[in-house]
Amino acid sequence: MIISDEALNKLEKLAALKVADEKREEFKEQLGKIVNFVEVLNELDLASVEATVSTMGGVTPLRADEPKKCDVAEFVLNHAPKSDGKSFEVSKIIE
Repeated sequence: MIISDEALNKLEKLAALKVADEKREEFKEQLGKIVNFVEVLNELDLASVEATVSTMGGVTPLRADEPKKCDVAEFVLNHAPKSDGKSFEVSKIIE
């Protein structure tokens, strides 16, 4: 498919970009190749193929929901300059 100057102007406006004058012909040629490729894909007979959104066969694998003890907060508080065991202690900055 040949991309016209009008089509390229419209694409520039929709994409909020500006193609440099010296690159316009190259850009139109590349867009034409992309459109031709998509047109080849449109020739495929997919009437017997069910549409899918995942390669997992419709089932999402889930891991077991097991509670685990997390000692990150305890570790951080133990290494803080000042803490009361549950939170950081900081100097008062507002009277």
